[in-house]
Amino acid sequence: MSPVITRRDFARTVGLAVAATSVASCTSPAPPAAPPSSHTTFAPLKQVDAGVLNVGYAEDGPADGPPVILLHGWPYDIHSYVDVAPILAAKGYRVLVPYLRGYGSTRFRSADTVRNGQQAVLAADIIAFMDALKIQRALLAGFDWGARTADIVAALWPERVKALVSVSGYLIVNLVANQQPLSPQAEHGWWYQYYFATDRGVRGYRQNTHDFNKLIWQEASRTWKFDDATYDRSAAAFNNPDHVDIVIHNYRWRLSLAPGEPQYDDLDRKLAASPPITVPTITIGSDFDGPNKDGAAYRKMFTGPYAHRVLDGIGHNVPQEAPQQFADALVAADAL
Repeated sequence: MSPVITRRDFARTVGLAVAATSVASCTSPAPPAAPPSSHTTFAPLKQVDAGVLNVGYAEDGPADGPPVILLHGWPYDIHSYVDVAPILAAKGYRVLVPYLRGYGSTRFRSADTVRNGQQAVLAADIIAFMDALKIQRALLAGFDWGARTADIVAALWPERVKALVSVSGYLIVNLVANQQPLSPQAEHGWWYQYYFATDRGVRGYRQNTHDFNKLIWQEASRTWKFDDATYDRSAAAFNNPDHVDIVIHNYRWRLSLAPGEPQYDDLDRKLAASPPITVPTITIGSDFDGPNKDGAAYRKMFTGPYAHRVLDGIGHNVPQEAPQQFADALVAADAL
């Protein structure tokens, strides 16, 4: 998650050309440094059987409010939204923040289920989560793995998505394009993926998960002055017994070094076509996205009502670094 990766290079990995057209955007001045969070915990977590998982999730807001599902990334957890959730709850939304597979209290219901981290599976998990809670349609928002997952749900099941907020834009992986080499600077930014491709990397990540992921936080958000307590609240989620297996499979699958499961082949074929996203969407660019934070590289992939926002001075963990701006973007996407 290094901020040296440019979105021009990232766009090549998903098979997108940098658009020459202008992008309707709203550029914000550099936000002031976020004060220490006044929220450190959620209400007691809930659990629900959803597909192959028993999903742990936080909930806030009125039970009859419009549902919002907030999705975290790697190496983060539901605490990325610990300040966003009460803002949205105060506006009447029913806020749901699930642990992805391999994180926190989410567990596989069977020891025999493949510990699969391919992109389509994470999206299928969210559909199963919505079905388990009898949610037909929701607002989705996320960053990193969470943004990719939300993008896929919006692309393949648009009838289930009222509106979308996606940090760093269109993140659906094209496996063929992902085989093409990038600039040396961009390849350097993906160092951890190549580390995870080795047996040494697997052993190293398993042995040093806490310190490894703290390094990623520091590299991905260079100006965010988080304290040890903030990091450790999220790091507890990495103690999940399936965490390392899911992370390693996710990154090896992206490099075509590990297979997916045959039952998801149809979804993979649809995603290989880089489907456009038609639901109302706001994308967010931050300092993590480098010179391409304007979103031009992926503008053409969003064909419905659309806006783009730029958050200068903010790193990769946008909802935790700029919770008010993230919540405002979601409310605005709901109104598109």
